[in-house]
Amino acid sequence: MADTEARWYVAHTYSGYENKVKMDIEKTIENRGLQDQILEVSVPMLNVAKEGDESKITQQKMFPAYVLINMIMNDDTWYVVRNTRGVTGFVGPGSKPVPLTEEEMASMGLKIDAPNAPFSIGDSVVVKSGVWEDTTGIVRQIDHQNRMVTINIDMFGRETPVEISFNDVEIV
Repeated sequence: MADTEARWYVAHTYSGYENKVKMDIEKTIENRGLQDQILEVSVPMLNVAKEGDESKITQQKMFPAYVLINMIMNDDTWYVVRNTRGVTGFVGPGSKPVPLTEEEMASMGLKIDAPNAPFSIGDSVVVKSGVWEDTTGIVRQIDHQNRMVTINIDMFGRETPVEISFNDVEIV
């Protein structure tokens, strides 16, 4: 079970343990010196508007009970992840982990091939999907590493910053 290329794998966790699992794996990576084998541990979050007295934007887990891990699969990395408290196993048939495909990674905004965004600060963009679909906003901040863009949208006559994935916006 040895691979030479880092790929994204999905670990199943107990519900509510995603952040604890992420921290425990990152601590083990540091303690065992596995930074070159387990490159990133992620709990993807989604900005969601909560309606109440005031409009509030909160974050919720995009995939509850799952943690995404970019790693080189070998016996050591498999053991570290599989034996982390809160992890019930990898996604895949039996005990064999299956990496995410290019299409699956692109739809989640995980593949970071090009550090450049297709837009720049000050550009006018429209949201293609999600809660803010068809909303137009101005780019205020670009996070190349996480492939997120912060745009200002007009909400109740007030400019409000919203963080959205590169995949969900396009230039007007």
